[in-house]
Amino acid sequence: MSETITDTAAAVAAVANPDIEHIIEMLSALSPERIKEAASFIDYLADRERRHKIFVEETHAAEQRGECYEFDTIDDAMEAIRNWKE
Repeated sequence: MSETITDTAAAVAAVANPDIEHIIEMLSALSPERIKEAASFIDYLADRERRHKIFVEETHAAEQRGECYEFDTIDDAMEAIRNWKE
């Protein structure tokens, strides 16, 4: 990521949220190694959040286009996925 944990902390500190304020306070008590671990975990959570948002947006877009498929069994759905050609 191009942002540092300090940049991120400053950006989220602008939002009034007691949980964020508490996290920022706790970061000052951590060693540099633990801060790197926390930053890696936060990166992981942010990536999961980003991927989920994309999934939801794509799902809604597909529903609006009428691209919904129903299958009788999971095996039928998996077979359709395996044989999918774009």
